Amino acid sequence: MRAYRALLHACAVVAALLLGLTALLVTGDVVARNVGLGTLPWILEVSEYVLPLATFLVAPWLLARNEHVRLDILLTALPPRLGRALAWAGDLLGLAVCAVFVVYGVRAIASSAQQGSLVIKSVVFPEWWLYAPVPACFALLAIEFVRRLTGRGASGFAGPHA
Repeated sequence: MRAYRALLHACAVVAALLLGLTALLVTGDVVARNVGLGTLPWILEVSEYVLPLATFLVAPWLLARNEHVRLDILLTALPPRLGRALAWAGDLLGLAVCAVFVVYGVRAIASSAQQGSLVIKSVVFPEWWLYAPVPACFALLAIEFVRRLTGRGASGFAGPHA
């Protein structure tokens, strides 16, 4: 369990570092352009890849901490039993969606790698690299949904009636 928590924390730290580095690079690029030093064209492209990557990386950590986006106002407005049932159904739906993304993410990686597809822009790299975080991060989300459904994770319903 400690290693699992450390993995989620490491993913969140990497996401924060990626976002911080991107902010510094974009700021440096803007300053360099405005003082006449030119621009680095790859910075915009890299920032386009970092934003979804950081989102994928931090999502399992947020779910584990029960800090993800959800409609608490609806859950707290319902009778406690119904609120818990709705939270459980939401976790079950979340697990199903994660399973679909894991399966299709693995298929996309395999297909892209088999075809040898490349992303050719300012930075050239194998296309499957873009897809690699998808099944890994959705697998972590699926684990967290299972933990929630079995009562081992953060409570799906933390309203006043819990």
